[in-house]
Amino acid sequence: MPREKQNAIDAPGELAQRVSEALLRERVVPRFVDSYVVENGRYALQVHASLYRDLLALLQREALLALTVRTLALVCDEPQPAGKSKPRPMLRRDATAFRRKFLASLTRRQSWTAGDALDFQRDLQMYEELLTRAAAKRRTRKPFEAADHPFVDRCAFLLDSSFIENARLAASRALTGIEELAAAVTEQLRGGRVH
Repeated sequence: MPREKQNAIDAPGELAQRVSEALLRERVVPRFVDSYVVENGRYALQVHASLYRDLLALLQREALLALTVRTLALVCDEPQPAGKSKPRPMLRRDATAFRRKFLASLTRRQSWTAGDALDFQRDLQMYEELLTRAAAKRRTRKPFEAADHPFVDRCAFLLDSSFIENARLAASRALTGIEELAAAVTEQLRGGRVH
C-alpha cells in the first residue's frame, strides 16, 4: 500500500495522538490553574495535594473536550484545499467517519472504559450544541469579557465558584491557548498531508 494512502487512512488516529500529546506537552491546564492561583491569591486551591490533583484531572478533561471540539471543527467543517479545485469542507459522510475513527482512537489512547467514552462523547455533543447556539447569536466580545463557551463556564465553576468572574476570565484566556493549540495541531497534520 502506498505511504500516502496509508497516511490518509490513519489521519484520525494520528490527530487523536497529536491532540493528546500536545495538551500534556504544553501543560495548558497546570499553567492555567497555577497562574490563576498566583494572580488571585487563591493559594488554598493548592494546599491539599489530592484535591489539587483531582481538580487538575477534571480541568484536563474539560480542556480535552474543548481541544477536541475545535480540532474536529477545523478538520471537518473548515474548507480544505483539494488539489486545484476550490477549497471545500469535508463531505458529511467523510466527516462522520473521520469523527468516529478519531473518537475511537482517542478512547484507546486515554484507556477509557466504554462508560468513560460515552460520557466524553455526550459532553462533546453538548459542547457542540452550545457552541452552535452561541454562534447563532454571535456578537463581538470585549477584551475584558469572558468568552461565551462551555469550557469557560464549566472550568470557572470547577476552579473557583466563589470568585466565578475571575475564574471565567482566566478560563477564557486558557481557552484562547487551547484554540491556538488546536490550530497548530491541525496545521501540523495538514503540513504532513495526512488528510
